[in-house]
This record gives sequence, structure tokens and C-alpha cells, in this order.
Amino acid sequence: MARPTKKINVDEFKKLCGLMCTLAEIAWFFDCTEDTVESWCRRELKCSFSDAYKKHSSMGKISLRRMQFDLAKRSPAMAIFLGKVYLGQRETREIVVSQGLLPELIDGLREPVRIEE
Repeated sequence: MARPTKKINVDEFKKLCGLMCTLAEIAWFFDCTEDTVESWCRRELKCSFSDAYKKHSSMGKISLRRMQFDLAKRSPAMAIFLGKVYLGQRETREIVVSQGLLPELIDGLREPVRIEE
């Protein structure tokens, strides 16, 4: 006699994907194995877990991005982070070398390094 089919709520599954839960976490939530979740996806959603996850986790990414942009309005650190990630901005540091010291540094680099034993 076959084991009864595990009931997985589609809406709950989509919400968990939206929260970007892993396959293991989703299986734990529904008290079943990862293979059972994979089989359920193939049977009920007509696609692999991977394809279902890509589709339904996108909403979570959109929500997270929206929260980051809202936070950037109040947090300079978040605004800087988003500027670096999305706008290619970066911090530059200017190095100033005194004119009198530069020739001494260059001459010091030209001399061979002596290692005493």
C-alpha cells in the first residue's frame, strides 16, 4: 500500500519562496522530505522546484529592493551602498607625495637590497 500524498498548500509554498527560503527549509515547514517537495512541484505546478522557486522568489527580491530604496532615503550608508552597487560609484583616495620626498623614495628603490646573514 502506497504512502498517502503529502498535502502542500500552494499559497504557503509561494510565500516561502517569496521569503527566499531554501528547499530544505520549505521541506521542514511542510514536515516532509526535499524529494517530496520536488515531486509535489512536478505534480502540482508542472515544473521543477528550481523553476517554481525562480518564479516565486522574484516577488521577495522586488520587496527587498523596495525596502532598500526606502531605507536609502533615511540612511546615508544605504544610499552609498546602492550607489556603489547600481550606479558603479566608488570612493577614491587621493595620494599626495611631497616633492622633496619623492626623489629620495625613488633613489631608495633603485638601490639593491642587501641581506646580511
